[in-house]
Amino acid sequence: MTNNAVLKLRAERLARATRPFLARGNRIRRCQRCLLPLKVCLCETLVPSTAESRFCLVMFDTEPMKPSNTGRLIADILPDTVAFQWSRTEPPQALLDMVASPNYQPMVVFPASYAGVDRQVLSAPPSGKPPLFIMLDGTWTEARKMFRKSPYLDALPVMSVDLSRVSAYRLREAHADGQYCTAEVAIALLDLAGDTAAAAALGNHFSCFRERYLAGKTVHKGSVTATEPESV
Repeated sequence: MTNNAVLKLRAERLARATRPFLARGNRIRRCQRCLLPLKVCLCETLVPSTAESRFCLVMFDTEPMKPSNTGRLIADILPDTVAFQWSRTEPPQALLDMVASPNYQPMVVFPASYAGVDRQVLSAPPSGKPPLFIMLDGTWTEARKMFRKSPYLDALPVMSVDLSRVSAYRLREAHADGQYCTAEVAIALLDLAGDTAAAAALGNHFSCFRERYLAGKTVHKGSVTATEPESV
């Protein structure tokens, strides 16, 4: 099984690190592909899919290294997903080229309430070109920072997804109602874009990931959950 774009970004980030990244639960022996404990590895369950939609993950600093990250699940299911490390002042040229490509309709996925009054807000992908969904992947605080401080994305419309169901994601608690994990939002986007087979595949993968992640948790007496990632 080949590495996806997020795992490749993780390897690059680890290579640049000047000290080890130690998430809680770092003593647990993990599969280096799915990042789950070896006893609950889900690699053999993975079934990639295809979609007209494409995803671009812009990831904050150490996000690719966290076992709880769900952006990686999108790249598991949709192999043409791309991932970039976020930079305020020096965005990767490949990211800029993708945003400027005439082959896709790029849009930044974020709640409409954070868009300026002059910014176009979409509730569904427009017809025509395949959508390029740009996902800002990090904690909620980090995602807001990326949204505010990425001038090279400011001209793009905002895609706002209204999820009416309660989030199933309890690996890292949301800070407020209406905040969902990256994979959940991606499932909804695929449904909206008519990529229903890919939405179902990602939904199944997310459910399996969540179940096995929670099953692999180790709780130490008097401490927090050992596999919950460090805040950064």
